[in-house]
Amino acid sequence: MSARILVVDDESHILQVLSLKLRNAGYTVMTAGDGEEGLHVATAEAPDLVITDLQMPYMSGTDLCRSLAERSSTQDIPVIILTARGYALSDEDLGIGNIKEVVSKPFSPRLLIQMVQALLLAKSSTGKAHAA
Repeated sequence: MSARILVVDDESHILQVLSLKLRNAGYTVMTAGDGEEGLHVATAEAPDLVITDLQMPYMSGTDLCRSLAERSSTQDIPVIILTARGYALSDEDLGIGNIKEVVSKPFSPRLLIQMVQALLLAKSSTGKAHAA
């Protein structure tokens, strides 16, 4: 069974590109257009990894991470945060939930896929995820 990845971003072209690249790499992909929808999908579907934009309407990426961390069913899901170029997370924000990586937009899809593979491999070594 392939790993399940949730991509949360309010920019439809980012959702389309990441979905295509992740599916081509063998992953099952779910998408959400904002943090609230992402939280609903994550709670219902328990993905193996979440990739989320930082700045979104309704619920930011850090708020999503905070909400995921508060639920026992989602607290161990590793998260990659996507940020606009020049926007950095504070040390306090980096400590929220299970944030593992921060990637600036625009990003290399190839490098992001490598990051996903490494995080899922690390997670599967603890027996909590599936490989692609």
